[in-house]
Amino acid sequence: MSKVEESVEVDVPVRTAYNQWTQFDSFPHFMDGVERIEQRTDTMTHWVTKVAGVEREFEAEITEQIPDERVAWTTLGGEVKQAGVVTFHRLDDTRCKVMLQLDYDPEGFAENVGDKLGFVKRRVTGDLKRFKTYIEDRGRETGSWRGEV
Repeated sequence: MSKVEESVEVDVPVRTAYNQWTQFDSFPHFMDGVERIEQRTDTMTHWVTKVAGVEREFEAEITEQIPDERVAWTTLGGEVKQAGVVTFHRLDDTRCKVMLQLDYDPEGFAENVGDKLGFVKRRVTGDLKRFKTYIEDRGRETGSWRGEV
């Protein structure tokens, strides 16, 4: 199992950043390789990804969700094995820090080589930077889900 931990400071209030993160259908706008996410229930999502020409589909379950604080998930079955949590930290009234921690199990030779070369860490760093740009350019969230899991 490999681990990645990255963070980014975002120039929007913590509530805005959190609200946007709950809009899983917007992830393809800032997550490289994510083709589509469908939220099927309050806790179940279906992902379609394409990385280096390889398409994968998998289910992920939201295991914990606390408004303005955290969203945790784990994948269920299939080829993709990962679990993670994104946390939101208020810096002041107009800024926050978004921290992502990801545990994942590379599958096969190519993914293990990519893992050793830091591919996933660079992808997570890029995704967080693109999230920052996405939400700061908009200045507001595209929607929100304020429920708790």
